[in-house]
Amino acid sequence: MLSSINENVVRNNTLLTDFYELTMANGYFELGKQNEIAYFDMFFRKVPDEGGFAIMAGLEQLIKYMMNLKFTEEDISFLKSKGCFSDAFLEYLRNFKFECDVWAIPEGTPVFPGEPLVTVRGPIIQAQLIETFLLLTINHQTLIATKTNRIVRAAQGRSVMEFGTRRAQGSSAAMLGARAAYIGGAVGTACTMAEREFGIPALGTMAHSWVQTFDSEYEAFSKFAELYPDNCVLLVDTYDVIKSGMPNAIRVFKEKKPSKMGVRIDSGDMTYLSRIARKMLDDEGLQDCSIVASNSFDEYIIRGVVNEGACIDSFGVGERLITAKSQPVFGGVYKMAAIEKDGKIIPKIKVSENPEKLTNPGYKKLYRIVDKNTGKALADVIALADEKVPEGEPFEIFDPEHIWKRKLMENYECQELQVRIFDKGNLVYDMPSLEDIKAFCKDEIEILWSEIKRFENPHRYYVDLSSELWHLKQNLLSKHSRVNKEE
Repeated sequence: MLSSINENVVRNNTLLTDFYELTMANGYFELGKQNEIAYFDMFFRKVPDEGGFAIMAGLEQLIKYMMNLKFTEEDISFLKSKGCFSDAFLEYLRNFKFECDVWAIPEGTPVFPGEPLVTVRGPIIQAQLIETFLLLTINHQTLIATKTNRIVRAAQGRSVMEFGTRRAQGSSAAMLGARAAYIGGAVGTACTMAEREFGIPALGTMAHSWVQTFDSEYEAFSKFAELYPDNCVLLVDTYDVIKSGMPNAIRVFKEKKPSKMGVRIDSGDMTYLSRIARKMLDDEGLQDCSIVASNSFDEYIIRGVVNEGACIDSFGVGERLITAKSQPVFGGVYKMAAIEKDGKIIPKIKVSENPEKLTNPGYKKLYRIVDKNTGKALADVIALADEKVPEGEPFEIFDPEHIWKRKLMENYECQELQVRIFDKGNLVYDMPSLEDIKAFCKDEIEILWSEIKRFENPHRYYVDLSSELWHLKQNLLSKHSRVNKEE
C-alpha cells in the first residue's frame, strides 16, 4: 500500500495543497460560486538577509504543475473518505480542467517586496486551489537563487559550486535547490541527478575516505591521477595540508602530468593554507593548478577570506546555501486582489493593523523604469491593468508607505515585467532553457545600482504605485474605515 501511495505522489501533485483550499472550494461550489472570477497576486514583503533584492525562480515547475492539474480516481476516493465533501463537488473535481489566465515575472529577474510575481485570474475554485503549490515552489527556488547570488557576488568572480545535496531538506529540495542555485550564478552542483534532469554540470572528485582507503596519501593521489587525468583535483587536508597533502599532490602532479589539476582544502584557516599552497605550487612551476576551498561557507566568510588575500580559485558551498541557513524562509504570500461580476472588476483589499500587510487592490501590471542615460533601473511601478502608462513622458509615482513622497520620472524607458503564461488554461509561454535563464539573470542584475547590491544597509529600491492605483487604495481604506465606524 505504501508503495502505491508514493508512486501516486510522484505522478500527481494535485492534492499537494492545504486542506482548507478544498473545504473552501467545496463551499464555493455548494453556494453556486464555482464560476465566479477572482484575481490573486503572489508577492513577498521582505528580502531575505535584509538584502536589496531577490531573484525570481521556480516558474518552470509551477507551469508544469498547472499543465498537469487533474484529480485521479484515487484522489476522489480519498476525498470522499473524508466525509465532508458533497457528491456533486466530487463529480466537479472528477471533470476538473484548469482554465485560468496566469501572468508571471520571468525567472532570473531581480524582484522586490510588494511586486506581483505571479498573477492569476480565473474561476475562484481553480485560482484558490493552486495557492499552496505556487507558494512552495516560487518561495523555495527564489530563496535559494537569491542566497546563491549573494554568495556568488561575495566570491568576486571566483567560481561557486553548489555542494549541499546531502544537507538539503529532502530530495526535491536538493534537486530544485541545485536548479535555483544555477540560476543564481553557481557553475555546477554535487547532485548527479540535477545534471541528468536539468543539464547542470555535476562536479566533484574525492572524499577523505578515498585517501584513507590506501596505505599512503601518495598512493591515493597517484591512483586517482591515473584514473582521472582530465580532472585531477586532490583533497589535501586528510592528514596535514602543508606537511603531507601538498607535497604528495605536487609529487603526483609532476609525475603523472594530468591535463587538469587542482587541490581542495576542506578545513583549517583557508586564507593561510591557500596562500601557503599557492606558493608551494608556484615554486614548483605549477601555476596552472587551481585551489578549491570547501567548508561551511556563506557570503560573509567568503567575502572575508577574499579580502584577506586568500589564493582560492573556486568555492564549494554546501549547507548554508542549499538551506539558506541564515534565513530559511522566503515568506511569499498569495492574496485576493479583485473579483469580477458581470464583466466588471471589483477591487479587493486586505486591511491589517500591520501596515506592511496591506495589499494592493485590483488587477494590476508591473513596470520597470530604466534611466535612458545610465541604463540603470530607477524604480518599479505597479499600475492598474487598464491604466495608460506614459511612454517616455514625465509622470508621477507615489510611495505606498509614505503618502507625502512622490517622484517625477523623466527620460526613461518603461519595461513591463510580467509576461502571459496561460490563456484560459492554455500555455502560451515559450519556456527558456536553464542556460538562457542563468545568462538573463546575470544581465538583469547588471542594471541595478551597486548600492542596491550591498550586503549591509543596501539602498532601498522603490516599488511605487501609479497615481490611479494609489488613489484607489486610499479610497478603499477610507471606505473600510467608515464601515467599521458605522458597525
